[in-house]
Amino acid sequence: MKTHERTRGLLRAPRLIWDVLARGRYSFVYDRMDITASHMGLGKRLNLLRSGANLLHRRLHPWSMPLHMQFEMASTCNLRCPVCPTGRREVKRGAPVLDPALFERVLDEVGPYLLTASLWAWGEPLLHPRLDEILRLAGRYPMTTLLSTNGQRLADPRVQEALRRHPPSQLIVALDGITDESNARFRVGARLEPALDGVRQLAAWKRETKARLPVLHMRTIVMKHNEHELPLLDDFSRKNGFDVVSLRTLSIIDNPSPDQMVSNLVPGQEAWQAYSYQDGARVRRADFICQQPFWFPTLLSDGTVVACEQDCNAQHPLGTVTGQTSFRQIWRGEQARAVRKQIRDNGAQVSFCRNCPYADRADTDCSVELRRLAGEQVA
Repeated sequence: MKTHERTRGLLRAPRLIWDVLARGRYSFVYDRMDITASHMGLGKRLNLLRSGANLLHRRLHPWSMPLHMQFEMASTCNLRCPVCPTGRREVKRGAPVLDPALFERVLDEVGPYLLTASLWAWGEPLLHPRLDEILRLAGRYPMTTLLSTNGQRLADPRVQEALRRHPPSQLIVALDGITDESNARFRVGARLEPALDGVRQLAAWKRETKARLPVLHMRTIVMKHNEHELPLLDDFSRKNGFDVVSLRTLSIIDNPSPDQMVSNLVPGQEAWQAYSYQDGARVRRADFICQQPFWFPTLLSDGTVVACEQDCNAQHPLGTVTGQTSFRQIWRGEQARAVRKQIRDNGAQVSFCRNCPYADRADTDCSVELRRLAGEQVA
């Protein structure tokens, strides 16, 4: 969170308190997506207000349960994106997919409080053999569910059935080009047709059944080799059945030479650059206030809880959910307290903090623009 974003949040606090307490309603923007939580129960309302204290204090033992959470459904991927640790085969952890029983245990604790659940992290979620069960469990709780995929398995009949039976709020399909050549330049090994065929099938099903969800969301990272395609993107997305399209900037990722790895991918137009540059070097900013460890943890596929999704190899775990250890015990535990203190007070000593993809941006969001093609809203 940037300093100006925190200030804006504090200025909005009186109105937000009224909306949350009296109306059970909270509207916010999540990576350019407008989201509204409504009909919130008392526990969720109070948790939301308690979490607001993190804007000021960032207590090492937070007053609240998480507001947002990332769930790594799979830690493996079928593509080899050049700047992704999974694509480079650098993620060295066990449990390639998330056990539904573990997912259910954690959701029973956090689901009543969450505003959003992001069902991906460092792998391709549609590789999960029990996708239907995962989506069914997520759908039991009043939260916005976001599922991001490279789309390579989207036309699989079992995947289609799962998405229709238990649709997430948003199905984000990551396509970084409107031709196989431009898309596979970054998403190495990808083909457009399986992804587009899957989207078209879902779009047809939505029209036939008048289903509102999932919102079909095409997400494109703007890079040097695809920025010339941007004028064609809306027509391409609409033709293939998408409801919205978002344009995203390329993030640095924790690795020994992050800037060097992305230098040949940075687009020429400043509007699509994630960071400002001076003499070829990224301009470092000092206006970032990290909130991740205080309200947005990640559950990795093996049950490890980390403070930030950027900790892809769990170098600084908060703890691991087991038969004897609950998420709440981890969230309130001394190990979590120590990790939060290190990130809050001495982030320069933490590798994924030094290379934080959010810190040097003008705004926290990675997406720059979201365009509605069919008037859809996020549930």
